[in-house]
Amino acid sequence: MTRRLNLRQIEAFKAVIEFGTISRAAEMLNVSQPAMSKLIGHLEADAGLRLFDRVKGRLAPTRRGMRLYEEIDRIFAGVRQIENAVDAIRRDEHSRLHVGVLPALSGAFIRKVTTRFVGAHPDVLCSIWSQSSQWIAEGLVAHKLDAALVASAIDNPYIVAEPLMPRPVVCILPLGHPLGRKRAIAAADIDGAPFVSFAPESDTARRIGRVLDAHGATPNVVMVANTSPVVCEFVAAGVGLALVHPLSVDGVRDRVIVRPFKPTFQIDFQLCRLRDSRNARLVDAFLDAARATAAEVADAILDAGR
Repeated sequence: MTRRLNLRQIEAFKAVIEFGTISRAAEMLNVSQPAMSKLIGHLEADAGLRLFDRVKGRLAPTRRGMRLYEEIDRIFAGVRQIENAVDAIRRDEHSRLHVGVLPALSGAFIRKVTTRFVGAHPDVLCSIWSQSSQWIAEGLVAHKLDAALVASAIDNPYIVAEPLMPRPVVCILPLGHPLGRKRAIAAADIDGAPFVSFAPESDTARRIGRVLDAHGATPNVVMVANTSPVVCEFVAAGVGLALVHPLSVDGVRDRVIVRPFKPTFQIDFQLCRLRDSRNARLVDAFLDAARATAAEVADAILDAGR
């Protein structure tokens, strides 16, 4: 008749499977190697199963051993979920903040904003979700998000939106590009030039295309990317030039040339929040951090372009 297994035997078994050897498993559980071997032996005896084959002094899990490990791992995963839930409940006592951000701002900018916010509110669990503006809008309306940075205002009576750094689009060029000698880049300068474009189906690409078409400029599109950080990285790598919002340049500003673009036009980002936010104080603080960071980035980027 099999006896009840104990938790220490199960921990020893799991450790041997995951770390590969008795000695390594013993070290991780802070027990002696003979004690670890005894735990494994007792487990096999109590379970009435051969869980390991002994091959040249090493343990190799049998098919039954691996089946048992899969069940144990599933149970331990459930325990980890409970531990995470307990930690989340503890953190909820200090507050949580869920923020949605469109991919264009998911790089250096949101990192700086969040670092500034968390530095002032170290007890807050801040979650950042990078998704499309439509997904973010739905998350706000469903109260899954507390604040958001999106490409255009969300048309919903329960959401308040404001422009974030309403500045004209700039032209960025690889270091050493001949057009870098100009104080401003005109649409005509881009005609025929190697160009890094946003995905054709994106609103940003359509708006840029309308401006260039209106001025008879047809760039030579050599690369297409679907997010601003990727566009900027390709420009920094020397692939071509691009038109982007100044906030997008922050992560590569030391590796590209920034110039004003003529004619001027804007692609605005929006700060959004719920009117009846469950934690209005934290949302206000996060939006303040976003505004302050945007102002700093604007000054640095636009000064570099002058």
